[in-house]
Formats: sequence, C-alpha cells, structure tokens
Amino acid sequence: MPSDQSTFSILLVDDEPHVTEALSRHLSKHYQIFMASSAAEAYGILANQAIDVVVSDERMPGESGSEFLASVRRRYPDSIRMILSGQASLAAAVRAINEGEVYRFFLKPCNPIDLLFTIQRALELKSLEKHSRELLREFRKQATELAALHGSQAGLLELNLDATGCILADDEDPELSVEELLREMEQSLALTRTRSKDVRARENAL
Repeated sequence: MPSDQSTFSILLVDDEPHVTEALSRHLSKHYQIFMASSAAEAYGILANQAIDVVVSDERMPGESGSEFLASVRRRYPDSIRMILSGQASLAAAVRAINEGEVYRFFLKPCNPIDLLFTIQRALELKSLEKHSRELLREFRKQATELAALHGSQAGLLELNLDATGCILADDEDPELSVEELLREMEQSLALTRTRSKDVRARENAL
C-alpha cells in the first residue's frame, strides 16, 4: 500500500449519485475523492485537478464510459482508468479495454472493498513504474557524465591488465597507487559535473 496514499486523488463518474456517494464513503477514508455525474462534468474536474484514478460508469447519457475513458487516455495518459457496468456485456468490456485501456472492469453492484484493493494495487504499480523511470534517468545521466569524462580524460578509465587480469602499474608513473588513481577519477568526475552545471546555468540564463 502506498505510504502517502492520502495524497492520491480519485474521480468517481456516474449519473446515479447514490453510487458515487456509496463508493466515496469507503474510499474517502484513504484518498481525496472527486465526484461527477457526467463525462462533461468530469472533464471540468480533470482540467483543473490532477487525478490519479478515474472510475467511470459505462452507461451514461451523452457519452458512454468507454468513450469517456478513451478520451481520458488520450488527454491524461498517466491516469489509471477503471470502469463500472450494470450489464455483463462482453462487447462493452472489450471496447473499454481496447479504447480506454482500462485497468479493471467491474460489474455493478461493485464491492467497495474490492474496488479499494484494486486501486491500492494499481497505485503501487504506478509508484514502482515512476521510481523505475527516475532510476533510469539517473543512470543515463551518470552514463553521460562518465562518457564525457572518458572523452576529456583519455586513458583515465583504461587499465593495463596482464594475462591473469591483474592491474599493471603504469611505467611512466610506477608510484601511482590504486587509491590515488581512484581519487583522481573522483576529482575529474566532480569537475565534469561542475562544468555541466555551469553549462546548464548559462543555458537557463539565456
């Protein structure tokens, strides 16, 4: 369960107020809840509020849940989308999955506990994906810095090895220890990072 789950927001969309109110009573203990009685009203909320999960009824006047969630997917792709349906229609389920890329299809009456559990699991997955993307960005940043270091300090990252894989000392500087070599690498990397920050600062100042 996400440790900061109270910061997540859920949008419930259904033209039957008693449905959204019943679900809200259970979900509001854990999340910030927004409610809409139509797709048009829901668009207004989405335009002004970051929503993590959208739960929509399928049969609504004006625009069906499948159509609404398909539009939400295009406009707000990071939102998690779920749908409720009063009829066990395979065609409706397939349409919702294909067009709206819904995370889960629920039949009415929906068990609030099942919905809560599914939302928790979906948000956990979303948080893990976000963390993975952040780690990947950091890895790429460090790889770029190392590549720049290697280009500006030719040979610094290259080690001479013998047939057994042991490091050979440089004949030109036989007194250079491994600790000193690592220290020089760290200093060069720190210099590269400083230069990169200076470049970014100048670019932002333009």
